[in-house]
Amino acid sequence: MDIKTFVQVVSALPPNISVLAKGPTGIGKSHIFHQIGENVGMPVVDRRLSQMTEGDIIGLPELVDGVTRFAPVDWFVRACNEPVILFFDEINRATIEVQQCAFQIVLDRELNGHKLHAKTRVYAAVNEGSEYQVTDMDPALVRRFWTMELEPTTEDWLTWAENRSDIGSVICDFIRSTPSHLRYTGELEPGKIYPNPASWHRLATSLKFAGIFPDDFAGKSLPDLLYPMATGFVGVEASVSFSDFVRNYETKFCAEDVLNDWTKSKRNIGKITNDKKNELIEKIIAYSNINELGVKQVHNASAFVKTCSEEMIVNFFNLVMETKNIDHIRKFHKELGRLVTEIVNTSDKY
Repeated sequence: MDIKTFVQVVSALPPNISVLAKGPTGIGKSHIFHQIGENVGMPVVDRRLSQMTEGDIIGLPELVDGVTRFAPVDWFVRACNEPVILFFDEINRATIEVQQCAFQIVLDRELNGHKLHAKTRVYAAVNEGSEYQVTDMDPALVRRFWTMELEPTTEDWLTWAENRSDIGSVICDFIRSTPSHLRYTGELEPGKIYPNPASWHRLATSLKFAGIFPDDFAGKSLPDLLYPMATGFVGVEASVSFSDFVRNYETKFCAEDVLNDWTKSKRNIGKITNDKKNELIEKIIAYSNINELGVKQVHNASAFVKTCSEEMIVNFFNLVMETKNIDHIRKFHKELGRLVTEIVNTSDKY
C-alpha cells in the first residue's frame, strides 16, 4: 500500500484497532506515524523495543504497605492518562520476553492492571526480509494487528520532501528525474550502501550543516566534499548520478510554478537572474493568452512581478494591456496599477 492511502486508512481506524506496518528500512515508517499523529491531533510516544528489556515496559518492583507491586514506567502512565499514539518500533528485533510484554498491551490494552486511555492508539513497525536480524513474531501477536505491507511511491516521498526546507528543490528534482535512485529495490549485498528515502534526508541535512547545500551552488562547480559525503549515505552509483545532476543543473520554471504554486516556488524563483525572470514573464503572458486567470493566480503573478526590477514591472503591465483581455487587465490593474503609476511618475525613463 502506498503511504498516502496508508495514512488515510489508519487515521480513520477506531482507536482500539492496533496497526502493524511492514516494510524495508529507510522508507520512513516512524515519520509516517508522526504524520498520522498530526492528522488525528495526538502526540506520539515513540519506543524502540529492540533496545528495551522487560523492566523497561512493565516497570520495576516496589514495596507498598508490605505488598510488592510493579511501578509502571512514565511513558505507559502517560498513555493511560491521556490519548496518545503509542508507537512500538522494531518490535520484531525485540526479545521474546519484551514481545510478550507488548502482547498484553496490544491484546488487552492494559498492563499489570493499568488500562490505556480509551482514545490511545497502539501502532508498531517492523523491518522484514532475510537481510535483517530479527526475531519471528508470535502469530497470535501478529493477528491482533491490522497489518499492511508498505510500498511507498516516489510521489509519496516528493509530497513529503517538497514541504521541507531541509531537503531542497535540487534533491527533489533529482529524485523526480531519476526515481530509481530513491530506493534500491534489487537484492542487497551485505555491507554495501544503498539509497533509501531516509538516507536522502540525512544527506540533505548533512550537506546543509556543512555549508554545501545543493540549492546554493547547483549548475556551478561542485564543492570537493559533496561526492564523498554522498557516497556514505546513498552509495557510489547514486552519488555519481547525483553529482552529475547537480553539476549540470539548470533551474527552469513554468508559468504554473508562479500562478499555482507561488508560495512553494518563490524562494527558488527569487534566486534566478533577470534574464530568467523575463523569460518567466513571457511564459505567464503566453499562458494568460490561452487561459482565463483566476483572482488567486493574478495575485500570485503580481507577487512575482513585484520581486522584479521597476523596468520589468512596467514591461509586464504593458504586455498585459496588449492582450486586450479586459478581465485580466482589470484584475492586474487592481494588483499593480498604483505601483506602475508611481514608477512611471518618479522615473526619468518614462
